[in-house]
Amino acid sequence: MKSTIEQVNKLSRRMNIEIPAEVVQQTMDKMLRDIQAKADLKGFRKGKAPMTMIKSMYADRVKQDAVQELIQMHYFQALKEHNIDPISYPEFEFAPLTEAQNFSFSASFDVRPTVELKKTEGLEVEREKFVLTEDRVDKVIENIRSARATTTDVLEDRACAMGDIAIINFEGFVDGQALEGGKGENHPLELGAKQFIDGFEEAVVGMKVGDSRKISLKFPDPYHSMDLAGKPVEFQVTLTKLQKKVLPEMDEAFFQTLGMIKDVEQLKQTIREDIERTEQKRIQGDFHNALLKALIQANPVDVPARMLEEQKQGLIEDSKKRLAEQGMTDEDFKKYVEKWNADFEKTAGEMIQSSFLIDKLAIERDLTCKKEDIDTRFDEYAKQTGI
Repeated sequence: MKSTIEQVNKLSRRMNIEIPAEVVQQTMDKMLRDIQAKADLKGFRKGKAPMTMIKSMYADRVKQDAVQELIQMHYFQALKEHNIDPISYPEFEFAPLTEAQNFSFSASFDVRPTVELKKTEGLEVEREKFVLTEDRVDKVIENIRSARATTTDVLEDRACAMGDIAIINFEGFVDGQALEGGKGENHPLELGAKQFIDGFEEAVVGMKVGDSRKISLKFPDPYHSMDLAGKPVEFQVTLTKLQKKVLPEMDEAFFQTLGMIKDVEQLKQTIREDIERTEQKRIQGDFHNALLKALIQANPVDVPARMLEEQKQGLIEDSKKRLAEQGMTDEDFKKYVEKWNADFEKTAGEMIQSSFLIDKLAIERDLTCKKEDIDTRFDEYAKQTGI
Protein backbone atom coordinates (compact mmCIF):
# COMPACT_ATOMS: atom_id res chain seq x y z
CA MET A 1 0.00 0.00 0.00
CA LYS A 2 1.16 3.52 -0.85
CA SER A 3 -0.35 6.58 0.81
CA THR A 4 0.24 10.32 0.66
CA ILE A 5 -1.29 13.29 2.47
CA GLU A 6 -2.32 16.58 0.86
CA GLN A 7 -3.03 19.71 2.92
CA VAL A 8 -6.11 21.16 1.22
CA ASN A 9 -6.28 24.06 3.67
CA LYS A 10 -5.36 24.75 7.28
CA LEU A 11 -7.59 22.02 8.73
CA SER A 12 -8.62 19.93 5.69
CA ARG A 13 -6.63 16.95 4.49
CA ARG A 14 -6.88 14.63 1.51
CA MET A 15 -5.30 11.21 1.86
CA ASN A 16 -4.56 9.29 -1.36
CA ILE A 17 -4.13 5.53 -1.10
CA GLU A 18 -3.10 3.01 -3.73
CA ILE A 19 -3.54 -0.73 -3.12
CA PRO A 20 -1.48 -3.20 -5.19
CA ALA A 21 -3.25 -5.38 -7.76
CA GLU A 22 -2.25 -8.59 -6.00
CA VAL A 23 -3.97 -7.44 -2.77
CA VAL A 24 -7.08 -6.53 -4.74
CA GLN A 25 -7.09 -9.95 -6.41
CA GLN A 26 -6.51 -11.80 -3.15
CA THR A 27 -9.42 -9.97 -1.52
CA MET A 28 -11.80 -10.74 -4.40
CA ASP A 29 -10.68 -14.36 -4.67
CA LYS A 30 -11.27 -14.94 -0.97
CA MET A 31 -14.79 -13.47 -1.21
CA LEU A 32 -15.57 -15.63 -4.25
CA ARG A 33 -14.31 -18.76 -2.46
CA ASP A 34 -16.47 -17.93 0.57
CA ILE A 35 -19.52 -17.57 -1.67
CA GLN A 36 -18.65 -20.78 -3.53
CA ALA A 37 -18.43 -22.72 -0.26
CA LYS A 38 -21.93 -21.65 0.75
CA ALA A 39 -23.58 -21.65 -2.69
CA ASP A 40 -26.44 -24.12 -3.15
CA LEU A 41 -27.10 -23.98 -6.90
CA LYS A 42 -29.39 -26.24 -8.89
CA GLY A 43 -27.50 -29.14 -10.50
CA PHE A 44 -24.55 -28.97 -8.11
CA ARG A 45 -23.89 -30.18 -4.62
CA LYS A 46 -23.58 -27.44 -2.03
CA GLY A 47 -20.17 -25.80 -2.33
CA LYS A 48 -19.30 -27.60 -5.60
CA ALA A 49 -20.53 -25.06 -8.19
CA PRO A 50 -17.74 -24.13 -10.64
CA MET A 51 -15.91 -20.86 -9.98
CA THR A 52 -16.74 -19.58 -13.48
CA MET A 53 -20.43 -19.75 -12.64
CA ILE A 54 -19.88 -18.12 -9.23
CA LYS A 55 -17.99 -15.27 -10.89
CA SER A 56 -20.65 -14.70 -13.53
CA MET A 57 -23.41 -14.63 -10.91
CA TYR A 58 -21.73 -12.68 -8.09
CA ALA A 59 -19.09 -10.49 -9.77
CA ASP A 60 -20.86 -7.17 -9.14
CA ARG A 61 -21.65 -7.98 -5.52
CA VAL A 62 -18.06 -9.08 -4.87
CA LYS A 63 -16.69 -5.88 -6.38
CA GLN A 64 -18.90 -3.76 -4.11
CA ASP A 65 -17.99 -5.78 -1.02
CA ALA A 66 -14.29 -5.75 -1.93
CA VAL A 67 -14.30 -1.96 -2.31
CA GLN A 68 -15.78 -1.55 1.18
CA GLU A 69 -13.32 -3.99 2.75
CA LEU A 70 -10.27 -2.55 1.00
CA ILE A 71 -11.18 1.01 1.89
CA GLN A 72 -11.96 0.26 5.52
CA MET A 73 -8.82 -1.78 6.10
CA HIS A 74 -6.33 0.47 4.33
CA TYR A 75 -7.87 3.79 5.40
CA PHE A 76 -7.27 3.09 9.08
CA GLN A 77 -3.88 1.59 8.30
CA ALA A 78 -2.87 4.79 6.49
CA LEU A 79 -4.14 6.99 9.35
CA LYS A 80 -1.94 5.06 11.75
CA GLU A 81 1.01 5.26 9.37
CA HIS A 82 0.76 9.07 9.14
CA ASN A 83 -0.22 9.48 12.81
CA ILE A 84 -3.41 11.40 11.95
CA ASP A 85 -6.59 11.55 14.06
CA PRO A 86 -9.45 12.99 11.94
CA ILE A 87 -12.10 15.01 13.69
CA SER A 88 -14.74 14.49 11.00
CA TYR A 89 -16.11 11.51 9.09
CA PRO A 90 -14.19 10.95 5.83
CA GLU A 91 -15.60 11.51 2.36
CA PHE A 92 -14.31 8.80 0.01
CA GLU A 93 -13.73 9.00 -3.74
CA PHE A 94 -12.66 6.05 -5.87
CA ALA A 95 -12.66 4.73 -9.41
CA PRO A 96 -14.40 1.43 -10.29
CA LEU A 97 -12.52 -1.62 -9.03
CA THR A 98 -11.01 -3.86 -11.70
CA GLU A 99 -9.48 -7.31 -11.25
CA ALA A 100 -5.69 -7.58 -11.53
CA GLN A 101 -5.25 -3.80 -11.35
CA ASN A 102 -4.20 -1.43 -8.60
CA PHE A 103 -7.11 0.12 -6.69
CA SER A 104 -6.85 3.79 -5.70
CA PHE A 105 -9.08 5.88 -3.47
CA SER A 106 -8.94 9.15 -1.58
CA ALA A 107 -10.35 10.20 1.79
CA SER A 108 -11.07 13.83 2.63
CA PHE A 109 -11.47 14.87 6.26
CA ASP A 110 -10.78 17.61 8.78
CA VAL A 111 -8.22 17.48 11.54
CA ARG A 112 -8.28 18.97 15.03
CA PRO A 113 -7.03 22.55 15.20
CA THR A 114 -4.10 23.59 17.35
CA VAL A 115 -5.58 25.19 20.46
CA GLU A 116 -3.44 27.82 22.14
CA LEU A 117 -4.61 29.31 25.42
CA LYS A 118 -3.36 32.90 25.26
CA LYS A 119 -5.51 34.41 27.99
CA THR A 120 -7.78 32.58 30.42
CA GLU A 121 -7.59 34.84 33.46
CA GLY A 122 -8.59 38.45 33.96
CA LEU A 123 -11.46 38.24 31.47
CA GLU A 124 -14.08 40.90 32.22
CA VAL A 125 -17.70 39.81 31.94
CA GLU A 126 -20.82 41.46 33.31
CA ARG A 127 -23.00 39.40 35.63
CA GLU A 128 -26.59 40.39 36.31
CA LYS A 129 -27.44 41.16 39.92
CA PHE A 130 -30.57 39.43 41.18
CA VAL A 131 -33.08 41.74 42.86
CA LEU A 132 -36.48 40.46 43.91
CA THR A 133 -39.26 42.98 44.48
CA GLU A 134 -42.52 42.36 46.29
CA ASP A 135 -44.35 43.64 43.21
CA ARG A 136 -43.09 40.60 41.33
CA VAL A 137 -44.30 38.27 44.08
CA ASP A 138 -47.69 39.98 44.10
CA LYS A 139 -47.87 39.60 40.31
CA VAL A 140 -47.37 35.83 40.61
CA ILE A 141 -50.14 35.66 43.21
CA GLU A 142 -52.45 37.58 40.89
CA ASN A 143 -51.61 35.16 38.08
CA ILE A 144 -52.46 32.21 40.34
CA ARG A 145 -55.77 33.81 41.27
CA SER A 146 -56.44 34.69 37.63
CA ALA A 147 -55.90 31.06 36.59
CA ARG A 148 -58.61 30.08 39.11
CA ALA A 149 -60.96 32.92 38.26
CA THR A 150 -64.54 32.59 37.08
CA THR A 151 -66.27 34.86 34.55
CA THR A 152 -69.48 36.80 34.75
CA ASP A 153 -71.31 39.08 32.34
CA VAL A 154 -70.82 42.83 32.69
CA LEU A 155 -74.35 44.19 33.20
CA GLU A 156 -73.63 47.91 33.43
CA ASP A 157 -73.44 50.06 30.32
CA ARG A 158 -69.72 50.78 30.04
CA ALA A 159 -66.77 50.51 27.66
CA CYS A 160 -64.46 47.53 27.91
CA ALA A 161 -61.15 47.97 29.71
CA MET A 162 -57.91 46.06 30.24
CA GLY A 163 -58.61 42.94 32.27
CA ASP A 164 -62.08 42.46 30.74
CA ILE A 165 -62.99 39.56 28.49
CA ALA A 166 -64.27 40.92 25.21
CA ILE A 167 -66.41 38.52 23.15
CA ILE A 168 -65.73 39.62 19.58
CA ASN A 169 -66.42 38.81 15.94
CA PHE A 170 -63.42 39.73 13.79
CA GLU A 171 -61.98 39.34 10.31
CA GLY A 172 -58.54 40.37 9.04
CA PHE A 173 -57.60 41.69 5.59
CA VAL A 174 -54.17 42.00 3.95
CA ASP A 175 -53.85 43.89 0.66
CA GLY A 176 -57.63 43.96 0.51
CA GLN A 177 -57.87 40.15 0.65
CA ALA A 178 -59.36 38.15 3.52
CA LEU A 179 -56.60 36.82 5.76
CA GLU A 180 -56.47 33.02 5.83
CA GLY A 181 -57.27 31.87 9.37
CA GLY A 182 -57.88 35.48 10.35
CA LYS A 183 -61.60 35.23 11.09
CA GLY A 184 -63.45 34.36 14.28
CA GLU A 185 -66.91 34.58 15.83
CA ASN A 186 -67.74 34.93 19.52
CA HIS A 187 -64.05 34.77 20.30
CA PRO A 188 -63.24 35.40 23.99
CA LEU A 189 -60.35 37.88 24.13
CA GLU A 190 -58.83 38.68 27.51
CA LEU A 191 -57.68 42.26 27.13
CA GLY A 192 -54.09 42.60 28.28
CA ALA A 193 -53.22 38.91 27.85
CA LYS A 194 -51.33 39.59 24.58
CA GLN A 195 -53.19 36.91 22.62
CA PHE A 196 -53.22 38.93 19.39
CA ILE A 197 -50.53 40.97 17.63
CA ASP A 198 -49.32 44.14 19.34
CA GLY A 199 -51.87 46.93 19.32
CA PHE A 200 -54.96 44.80 18.74
CA GLU A 201 -56.14 44.52 22.32
CA GLU A 202 -55.34 48.17 23.02
CA ALA A 203 -57.51 49.12 20.04
CA VAL A 204 -60.45 47.09 21.36
CA VAL A 205 -60.31 48.92 24.70
CA GLY A 206 -63.04 51.57 24.83
CA MET A 207 -65.55 49.68 22.69
CA LYS A 208 -69.09 49.04 23.99
CA VAL A 209 -71.28 46.03 23.28
CA GLY A 210 -72.63 46.40 19.73
CA ASP A 211 -69.80 48.68 18.59
CA SER A 212 -67.85 47.91 15.43
CA ARG A 213 -64.38 49.23 14.73
CA LYS A 214 -61.73 49.02 12.01
CA ILE A 215 -58.27 48.41 13.45
CA SER A 216 -55.19 49.11 11.29
CA LEU A 217 -51.96 47.43 12.41
CA LYS A 218 -48.78 45.81 11.14
CA PHE A 219 -47.63 42.26 11.66
CA PRO A 220 -44.42 42.05 13.68
CA ASP A 221 -41.10 41.33 11.97
CA PRO A 222 -39.98 38.61 12.42
CA TYR A 223 -43.26 36.70 12.40
CA HIS A 224 -43.88 32.94 12.20
CA SER A 225 -45.41 33.48 8.75
CA MET A 226 -42.65 35.10 6.70
CA ASP A 227 -45.14 36.23 4.02
CA LEU A 228 -46.95 38.36 6.61
CA ALA A 229 -43.93 39.68 8.52
CA GLY A 230 -44.05 43.48 8.68
CA LYS A 231 -47.14 43.73 6.43
CA PRO A 232 -50.05 46.11 7.12
CA VAL A 233 -53.27 44.39 8.20
CA GLU A 234 -56.80 45.65 8.86
CA PHE A 235 -59.25 43.99 11.22
CA GLN A 236 -62.99 44.57 11.26
CA VAL A 237 -64.07 43.97 14.87
CA THR A 238 -67.49 43.88 16.54
CA LEU A 239 -67.93 43.59 20.32
CA THR A 240 -70.85 41.21 20.88
CA LYS A 241 -70.58 40.70 24.63
CA LEU A 242 -68.55 41.84 27.61
CA GLN A 243 -67.48 39.76 30.58
CA LYS A 244 -65.20 40.26 33.55
CA LYS A 245 -63.10 37.92 35.61
CA VAL A 246 -63.96 37.34 39.25
CA LEU A 247 -60.84 36.48 41.23
CA PRO A 248 -61.21 34.03 44.12
CA GLU A 249 -60.82 35.33 47.65
CA MET A 250 -57.62 34.31 49.38
CA ASP A 251 -59.39 32.23 51.98
CA GLU A 252 -59.06 28.68 53.28
CA ALA A 253 -60.80 27.22 50.23
CA PHE A 254 -58.33 29.04 47.95
CA PHE A 255 -55.26 27.76 49.81
CA GLN A 256 -56.62 24.21 49.71
CA THR A 257 -56.32 24.34 45.92
CA LEU A 258 -52.58 25.03 46.34
CA GLY A 259 -51.75 21.83 48.19
CA MET A 260 -49.51 22.30 51.24
CA ILE A 261 -49.81 26.12 51.36
CA LYS A 262 -51.62 27.31 54.52
CA ASP A 263 -51.60 31.10 54.34
CA VAL A 264 -50.48 34.19 52.42
CA GLU A 265 -47.05 34.42 54.04
CA GLN A 266 -46.22 30.80 53.25
CA LEU A 267 -47.40 31.33 49.68
CA LYS A 268 -45.23 34.43 49.30
CA GLN A 269 -42.18 32.67 50.74
CA THR A 270 -42.68 29.73 48.38
CA ILE A 271 -42.95 32.12 45.43
CA ARG A 272 -39.83 34.03 46.51
CA GLU A 273 -37.79 30.83 46.73
CA ASP A 274 -39.08 29.61 43.37
CA ILE A 275 -38.36 32.90 41.61
CA GLU A 276 -34.87 33.14 43.12
CA ARG A 277 -34.03 29.56 42.17
CA THR A 278 -35.23 30.08 38.60
CA GLU A 279 -33.60 33.49 38.17
CA GLN A 280 -30.28 32.46 39.67
CA LYS A 281 -30.17 29.55 37.26
CA ARG A 282 -30.94 31.88 34.33
CA ILE A 283 -28.37 34.44 35.48
CA GLN A 284 -25.75 31.75 35.89
CA GLY A 285 -26.52 30.45 32.38
CA ASP A 286 -26.25 33.94 30.87
CA PHE A 287 -23.00 34.54 32.76
CA HIS A 288 -21.63 31.20 31.56
CA ASN A 289 -22.44 32.05 27.92
CA ALA A 290 -20.92 35.52 28.23
CA LEU A 291 -17.79 34.04 29.77
CA LEU A 292 -17.44 31.55 26.92
CA LYS A 293 -17.76 34.36 24.36
CA ALA A 294 -15.07 36.34 26.18
CA LEU A 295 -12.86 33.25 26.26
CA ILE A 296 -13.32 32.76 22.50
CA GLN A 297 -12.58 36.40 21.77
CA ALA A 298 -9.34 36.20 23.76
CA ASN A 299 -8.39 32.76 22.38
CA PRO A 300 -9.79 32.33 18.84
CA VAL A 301 -9.68 28.80 17.41
CA ASP A 302 -9.87 27.67 13.80
CA VAL A 303 -13.10 25.78 13.12
CA PRO A 304 -13.09 22.65 10.90
CA ALA A 305 -15.43 23.23 7.94
CA ARG A 306 -17.25 19.90 8.09
CA MET A 307 -17.71 20.18 11.85
CA LEU A 308 -19.12 23.68 11.40
CA GLU A 309 -21.63 22.51 8.82
CA GLU A 310 -22.77 19.58 11.01
CA GLN A 311 -23.22 21.82 14.05
CA LYS A 312 -25.05 24.43 11.99
CA GLN A 313 -27.43 21.84 10.56
CA GLY A 314 -28.10 20.58 14.07
CA LEU A 315 -29.09 24.08 15.18
CA ILE A 316 -31.31 24.48 12.11
CA GLU A 317 -33.08 21.17 12.80
CA ASP A 318 -33.69 22.16 16.43
CA SER A 319 -35.17 25.48 15.28
CA LYS A 320 -37.32 23.76 12.68
CA LYS A 321 -38.85 21.47 15.27
CA ARG A 322 -39.49 24.32 17.70
CA LEU A 323 -40.98 26.68 15.10
CA ALA A 324 -43.09 23.91 13.54
CA GLU A 325 -44.70 23.44 16.95
CA GLN A 326 -45.54 27.15 16.83
CA GLY A 327 -47.21 26.76 13.44
CA MET A 328 -44.47 27.78 11.00
CA THR A 329 -44.75 26.11 7.59
CA ASP A 330 -41.85 24.44 5.76
CA GLU A 331 -41.87 27.19 3.14
CA ASP A 332 -41.70 29.92 5.75
CA PHE A 333 -38.93 28.07 7.56
CA LYS A 334 -36.82 28.02 4.40
CA LYS A 335 -37.10 31.80 4.23
CA TYR A 336 -36.33 32.01 7.94
CA VAL A 337 -33.11 30.01 7.48
CA GLU A 338 -32.07 32.19 4.54
CA LYS A 339 -32.61 35.33 6.62
CA TRP A 340 -30.77 34.10 9.73
CA ASN A 341 -28.17 31.91 8.02
CA ALA A 342 -25.25 34.04 9.22
CA ASP A 343 -26.48 33.87 12.82
CA PHE A 344 -26.78 30.06 12.66
CA GLU A 345 -23.20 29.87 11.38
CA LYS A 346 -21.86 32.29 14.00
CA THR A 347 -23.53 30.40 16.85
CA ALA A 348 -22.32 27.04 15.53
CA GLY A 349 -18.76 28.38 15.27
CA GLU A 350 -18.84 29.71 18.83
CA MET A 351 -20.15 26.39 20.16
CA ILE A 352 -17.31 24.48 18.48
CA GLN A 353 -14.62 26.93 19.56
CA SER A 354 -15.81 26.86 23.17
CA SER A 355 -15.78 23.04 23.21
CA PHE A 356 -12.15 23.01 22.00
CA LEU A 357 -11.14 25.61 24.59
CA ILE A 358 -12.90 23.80 27.44
CA ASP A 359 -11.24 20.51 26.44
CA LYS A 360 -7.85 22.22 26.42
CA LEU A 361 -8.46 23.81 29.82
CA ALA A 362 -9.63 20.51 31.27
CA ILE A 363 -6.49 18.74 30.08
CA GLU A 364 -4.07 21.46 31.21
CA ARG A 365 -5.65 21.84 34.64
CA ASP A 366 -6.53 18.20 35.19
CA LEU A 367 -10.24 18.94 35.55
CA THR A 368 -12.18 15.72 35.95
CA CYS A 369 -15.64 14.83 37.23
CA LYS A 370 -15.28 13.65 40.82
CA LYS A 371 -17.71 11.72 42.98
CA GLU A 372 -18.64 14.82 44.99
CA ASP A 373 -19.52 16.63 41.74
CA ILE A 374 -21.94 13.84 40.82
CA ASP A 375 -23.42 13.78 44.33
CA THR A 376 -23.97 17.55 44.20
CA ARG A 377 -25.83 17.24 40.89
CA PHE A 378 -28.00 14.43 42.26
CA ASP A 379 -28.85 16.68 45.23
CA GLU A 380 -29.91 19.43 42.79
CA TYR A 381 -32.14 17.04 40.86
CA ALA A 382 -33.67 15.73 44.08
CA LYS A 383 -34.63 19.24 45.17
CA GLN A 384 -36.02 20.13 41.74
CA THR A 385 -38.10 16.97 41.34
CA GLY A 386 -39.00 16.23 44.94
CA ILE A 387 -37.77 12.67 44.47
